[in-house]
Amino acid sequence: MDALYGKTLDELKVIAADAGLPAFAAKQIAVWLYHSEVDSIDAMTNISKTGREKLAKQYTIGLTPNSGVQESTDGTKKYLFSYGIRRTIEAAYIPDEGRSTLCVSSQVGCKMGCLFCMTGKQGFQAHLTSNEILNQIRSLPEKSILTNVVYMGMGEPFDNLENVLKSSEILTASWGYGWSPKRITVSTIGIIPAMEEFLNKSQCHLAVSLHTPFEEERRQLMPVNHVYPLHEVIQTIKKHDWTHQRRVSFEYIMFKGVNDDARHINELSRILHGLKCRVNLIRFHPIPDSPLTSSSENTIQEFKEKLNAKGILTTIRASRGQDIDAACGLLSTKELLRKES
Repeated sequence: MDALYGKTLDELKVIAADAGLPAFAAKQIAVWLYHSEVDSIDAMTNISKTGREKLAKQYTIGLTPNSGVQESTDGTKKYLFSYGIRRTIEAAYIPDEGRSTLCVSSQVGCKMGCLFCMTGKQGFQAHLTSNEILNQIRSLPEKSILTNVVYMGMGEPFDNLENVLKSSEILTASWGYGWSPKRITVSTIGIIPAMEEFLNKSQCHLAVSLHTPFEEERRQLMPVNHVYPLHEVIQTIKKHDWTHQRRVSFEYIMFKGVNDDARHINELSRILHGLKCRVNLIRFHPIPDSPLTSSSENTIQEFKEKLNAKGILTTIRASRGQDIDAACGLLSTKELLRKES
């Protein structure tokens, strides 16, 4: 049976009409799903009994509890969700002072094959539906104190744009959860057509995986650069207005001897000139069979200071949950999927 949870208002209008319900019933169903957070169709008491019975023949609410959790010494939690055979993903909950963030997955595995990412080594299994994306939030034990959501878990969000847009619409719409788009950040490695569509249809923040300002180096780290070169990604971003509340940031994992010297600082300053943005420096967390290692703490600190001196707002992201493989680039259900095979 199909799930009602994760449906947009337009989809609910079609469902209501097919069930012979009045047009306003779609809004009522949305309120029950996203405001009242009911667990059963029968709890939608302002829908006629006959209408509820018709809905229940084809639909369930469609909620899935987590199937396991690991907790880090720093308070980070990694939740496991199983959505059937070979549809197992992880989401990372990151508490901080005055802020609680959930890092959600958008795919099972990933097609992109970035050299530094454990999810990419898993390969691609499936796109997550909007139900499966939002379920990571709805079924989170800490959902009542959640302040932010980042689409930075398993998968490339813009390779699953339809479901990412659906889920973010439900999070921000008045008939949905009514969140401000400022609470949501969507990450991409730079799939330009999907990025343009996202920028035109959503007001959520954008984070772009950059990792080096040089095209050939980026091709070696990220095969996507063969298709969507970095200079075209930057040109696309610069066409949009970033002077108001919406933000663009660039994720930059620091690799020893690869992307951490003065020429990288100078080139970053050049390509980002005139763009209101932030650069987030990230320590590399080693993964099996990778030749890459992390830059030293001194190098990362100096890199930050020199970029800031050139007028590029730069911060160092705290590494969280590394002891439970929940830190940046470490999410993977490869071993679990192997056991299911």
